[in-house]
Order: sequence, then C-alpha cells, then structure tokens
Amino acid sequence: MLLGASGTGKELLARGLHEASGRRDAAFVAINCAAIPENLLESELFGHEKGAFTGAVKTTEGKIELAHGGTLFLDEVGDIPLPLQVKLLRFLQERTIERIGGRKAIAVDTRIVCATHRDLDAMIAEQSFRDDLYYRLAEMVVNIPSLAERPGDAVLLARHFLHQYAPAMNPGVRGFAPDALQAIDEGRWPGNVRELENRIKRAAIMADGKLVTRGDLDLAGGRDDGEGEDYLNLRAAREAADRVAIRRAIMQSEGNISSAAKLLGISRPTLYDLLKQYRMQA
Repeated sequence: MLLGASGTGKELLARGLHEASGRRDAAFVAINCAAIPENLLESELFGHEKGAFTGAVKTTEGKIELAHGGTLFLDEVGDIPLPLQVKLLRFLQERTIERIGGRKAIAVDTRIVCATHRDLDAMIAEQSFRDDLYYRLAEMVVNIPSLAERPGDAVLLARHFLHQYAPAMNPGVRGFAPDALQAIDEGRWPGNVRELENRIKRAAIMADGKLVTRGDLDLAGGRDDGEGEDYLNLRAAREAADRVAIRRAIMQSEGNISSAAKLLGISRPTLYDLLKQYRMQA
C-alpha cells in the first residue's frame, strides 16, 4: 500500500516495483477507482459474461483477470464503495474471481499494489472503509513524503524534466539560471512532483534565453521551514541545517563533490567528513 499526497508519484513507484520484480515480463494493469462510476467499477474490476446485464453483448475480462501473472495497481483504493469492498476482500483471500453473471471461479495470480491520498484510519473509524480489507491490503505500507519534505529533490527533478521537455519545446534552453535553482529549491510545491513537472514544462516554453530564470517559473517566495520538536536544541538545529544544505549543494552540482564543497564554502575533505559524520551518501 502506497500512501502519499496527490502528485508524489505513487503510480510511478508502483510501476518501479513491477519492473524490478520477477513479474516484469507480464502485464502491469492500473485502474483509477475514483474515476469510474460506482455502477461500472465492479464490471471493470471483475469482468462480466455475455448477457449479464443490458448492453453486455460479449464476455469481457476485468482488470483483475487481465493482471494474471503480473501486477494490479488499484489507484485511489479509498474510493471503492463498501459493497464492492466485500467482493474485493474475498478475492484477496481466495485469489479467485467470478465475473458478473458467471458461476465459474477463475483463479488469478497477481501482485496487488494499491494507493490512496485519503486517511484510511479516519475512514475506518467512520465505517466507510472496511478494516478487514485494510489489513489485507496493508501487509507492506510505504509512506511517500511530499516534495517539500525532500530537500534537494526538487532541483534534481527539475533538471530531469527540463532535459525531457526542452529539446522538443524550446531547443535553445540549456539549463537553469542560479535564481531559478534557488526558487525551485525553496518552493513549497503543494502539488508535489506533478506541479513541478508542469511548471518546468511551461517555463521551458516561456524562456527567451538559454537559461530558465525565476521569472520564467513564475514562483512566489520560498517555503517556511517548520519548527520541529528540536528547534531549540542548537546541535540538532545545526545538524538539520547542515544536512539540508549538503543535500541541496550535491543536487545542484549534480553529484560533483568538488563543486558541492565550493557551493558550501568548505573544502572537499571537510565535506567528505560531514557526509561520513551524518551518514549521508554522496
């Protein structure tokens, strides 16, 4: 189960799990449970037999059946209606399905990866999500942090998106100006990676010169760093600040330790010592 805010890359992580597994040569089947009307979702998941209902002119396999041997990704699983949750739970327990209008049990071997941005614990308390289904799905839970909680990642991702979109949209653009990198690094990014990607795509189109500027990004001021429980502890505060600065310098220098040390105003050996002290990878 992948938990995280919208735009943090839950489906991308699900695809990564699939590609890194022994099921990579089979199908990766994704379904957005929030995007399909409730009266159609059961048919989409479980399929139906010919004549099962008006308009069922042929037998159709559902998404679960199509994912046999591979991975089934249930996006926005928190939006599955309660009656259908019971049927999904039975599938997870028995690993067999019955198409709508069918009487034959069909065995399905698939990995289940699900995702939601909703608070399932609160939904369970409200009895809008079954706790037995939650415990079935939550054998392994991955919490995906927001982009604002990942210092340095915004710059790294921004470089990736610029290299991806600029050649086709504005071939003259070669990189980011220093003020643009600072704006990206300090951005709040409430829409997370999805917002960042769209912003970089637009900036690549709007840029007049070889470098994307802060003005091209149309970004407001930087984010406010929250005060954690250790904010009055000078040693903890200094270490936290060091870690953030080191991550950002390494990301902005694209992993070059000498350049990162220069950005930080320290020597290369000192930076290596800090990386070792804070158990950070270069």
